[in-house]
Amino acid sequence: MNTLGILIPIALGAGLLALIAFLWSVRSGQYDDLEGAAQRILLDEEDER
Repeated sequence: MNTLGILIPIALGAGLLALIAFLWSVRSGQYDDLEGAAQRILLDEEDER
């Protein structure tokens, strides 16, 4: 029973930390342009010059 008393708060804290990290990444614009990065890798750099 003592083990559960330690593991449950640790699991809740890790979940809360993951939620905070996810919300921070959404607010900072990490998921704004998902297709742009995929298309940019296919572009030839000589075309931009």
